[in-house]
Amino acid sequence: MAEPNSKPNTTVFAPWTDPDAVPLIRFRNVTKRFGDFTAIDDLTLDIYEREFFALLGPSGCGKTTMMRMLAGFENPTEGRIEIGGQDMANVPPNLRAVNMMFQSYALFPHLSVYDNIAFGLKRSDMPKEQIPDRVNEMLRLTRLERFAKRKPHQISGGQRQRVALARSLAKAPKLLLLDEPLGALDKKLREETQFELMDIQEKTGTTFVIVTHDQEEAMTVASRVAVMDAGVIKQVDTPPAIYETPNSVYVADFIGDVNLIEGTAAKTGEHAYEITYAEGVDPIKVTECEHEIAEGAKVTFAIRPEKIVVTQDPPEDRANAMQGKIIDIGYLGNLSTYHVELPGGQMVKATMTNASRISRRDYTWEDTVWLGFRSSAGVVLSE
Repeated sequence: MAEPNSKPNTTVFAPWTDPDAVPLIRFRNVTKRFGDFTAIDDLTLDIYEREFFALLGPSGCGKTTMMRMLAGFENPTEGRIEIGGQDMANVPPNLRAVNMMFQSYALFPHLSVYDNIAFGLKRSDMPKEQIPDRVNEMLRLTRLERFAKRKPHQISGGQRQRVALARSLAKAPKLLLLDEPLGALDKKLREETQFELMDIQEKTGTTFVIVTHDQEEAMTVASRVAVMDAGVIKQVDTPPAIYETPNSVYVADFIGDVNLIEGTAAKTGEHAYEITYAEGVDPIKVTECEHEIAEGAKVTFAIRPEKIVVTQDPPEDRANAMQGKIIDIGYLGNLSTYHVELPGGQMVKATMTNASRISRRDYTWEDTVWLGFRSSAGVVLSE
């Protein structure tokens, strides 16, 4: 029994930081070729039990090929894939503890919601008398009890998505693969369903691997994200780390909005640099740089628009201040975005929260303004 006023267990779920943790899924030097085309190039990756793992990247980057190899629909050209310590070579899809949920949902239109969920269980080795309890458990989990007797065409897109999810989870797979599962939903419903997915994944403890090209979706649902390009994983990390400390220009540019300023680095102290990016202007001061950069190296300074403030006068509380002219303004309701051109021609985007109702704009087109940001606000990238 816990002692009075004792703190609850707040252990962070991060098995990838534990050197003794055994991954559920292992990719080891996996390459997949289709003729002369290399879809996956020498990929090594670990995914852990109970993770909600996202494969994120543009169309054609190889993420769906990875998923199809996990499901058993494709075999690696080279390398090894393990699930639960077992080599998946020559293991057919129906003998893997894996289920896959497709973007189309693939529901049987002539069957009720109940019978769609029960379909796979009736063809499994589950005793018949246990099937109703399992189906009802899935209906409760996905909040579909009221719709059990309806056909797929009689329910909404979001409800059909939950039926497909319930059917996929009914056989209690170790691993559930989700291929763009929310792509058919409108934006608002997609955002609501993202949180439902997270809640269901946490309740079941099933490992989810989701394929998506939607950055916000991956950043919302995933415990870790793998950013892919041309069959190669560029970075694997938690959503905050991917966003705040990208390891390359590609990742910084792919995830969210970012300003990329090319320049030359000069060391000014421990973990501190100045980035010269144009003649006749002050260099960008950077601290808390996590990696060593060679003197005079060509680098890219990456800073998110929300890290930059727009002011009429030079900001005294910011290490960096740049003067420029407003070229464009975007009003998004909760945010206003300013495109500011610096004297050297560099365009910088700054995003400001509209904390109060706007009766008139503080700044307008062609205004001269100052942009300010802290020395720790951006990252220096050499790749």
